[in-house]
Amino acid sequence: MGAMSLGHWLIVGVVVLLVFGPKRLSEVGSGLGEGIRNFKKGLSGDDKPGASPDPTLPKPDSKS
Repeated sequence: MGAMSLGHWLIVGVVVLLVFGPKRLSEVGSGLGEGIRNFKKGLSGDDKPGASPDPTLPKPDSKS
């Protein structure tokens, strides 16, 4: 009962490929990568204050 060896990881990879299929697996991978990029971007604070992230959304009014 130790760490998983390369043989174990290959078996897990084959089972995952059989369950999800190559097309679904690539969609999951790209979605996961996009989520990680957005998370890192949110942590670093790259968003400019006052800028709307989605150009289709209306900008908030500065009137109080």
